[in-house]
Amino acid sequence: MNSMAKPDWIDKNEYPFTPKKFTLPMGVMRYLDEGEGKPIVMIHGNPSWSFEFRTLVKHFSKTQRCIAPDHIGFGLSDKPADWDYLPQQHAENLETLLESLDLKNITLLVGDWGGPIGLSYAIKHPERIKNIIVTNTWMWSAQTDWYYQAFSGFVGGTIGRWLIRKYNFFTKTILKSIYGDKSKLTPEIHQHFLMPLAKPEERKGNWVFPKQIIAASDWLEELWSRRDALDGKIRLFAWGMKDIAFREKELNHWMQNFPAVKVARYPDAGHFLAEEKADELIQEMSMIL
Repeated sequence: MNSMAKPDWIDKNEYPFTPKKFTLPMGVMRYLDEGEGKPIVMIHGNPSWSFEFRTLVKHFSKTQRCIAPDHIGFGLSDKPADWDYLPQQHAENLETLLESLDLKNITLLVGDWGGPIGLSYAIKHPERIKNIIVTNTWMWSAQTDWYYQAFSGFVGGTIGRWLIRKYNFFTKTILKSIYGDKSKLTPEIHQHFLMPLAKPEERKGNWVFPKQIIAASDWLEELWSRRDALDGKIRLFAWGMKDIAFREKELNHWMQNFPAVKVARYPDAGHFLAEEKADELIQEMSMIL
C-alpha cells in the first residue's frame, strides 16, 4: 500500500494530505506528492518535517506537483535506532527518492539542513533543476566560526544530546527561539512538531544534526567547492532577518558568491519562512514559477 493512515494528533485541516511511502534500506520514508504539473520540491531541516510546507502545498498543488519528503528520523518517516543520521546519508536518501520519481524542471525550495541536503542534489543533477529558492541556511564549512562552534559543541555534545533525548529540548525550546514572531508558533502548531519526536528513542536524528554543523565540515566544504553548478539556478534568497541560527552574516556570504540573485528580506521573521511568511513566500515563488 502506497499511502498511510495518519496519526490522530494531526489536524486534518492544517495537513489534509496523505503521505506516500518510499522504502529505503534503513526504513520507510514518507513524502507528500500532491497535485500535477511542474514539480516543486521542498526540503526541510531540523526538527521539522513536511508539515512546515503545508500552506505552500495547499496553494501550489492546484497548479503544480508538490513534493515534500520527511527525512528518515523526522515527521512520519521511520526512526531507526541503528542508523547514523549523517547529513550526507540524508542527501543520498533524497537523491534515491528524487531519481525514482524521475523529475524534470524542478523548482527546489530549501532551508536549514534542507539547504546542503537539497543543494547536494542540485549540484549532482543540475540538468533536472530549473529554479532554486534558498531560505535561511548555509552550505560551507563553519569550522572557523565561533558562533557555530559554540552551538554545535553544546547542543551536539553530551549535555545537549541528553537534554534532547530526555526532554525533547530541541523541539520544545530551541524551535521556539528561532521564530521571529513567537505568536506564530501556537500550542496547536507546536504540537505538530513535538509529536513526531514524542519518545526519547525517536530523537536520534534530532540530536545528531547539531554536532554535524561542525563534524560534517569536509562534506560541506566539498559541496561549496562545487557551487558553480548552481549558477543561474538560484533565483531567490528569502531571508528571515530575526533568525538567530542563520543571520545576516550568512545571507551576505550567499550574496557575495551569487551577486545577481534577487533578495527578499523579512525584518520581523525568523528561521522558518514557510511558517511565518507563507503568503509572502508564495507571492515571491509565483513570480519565478
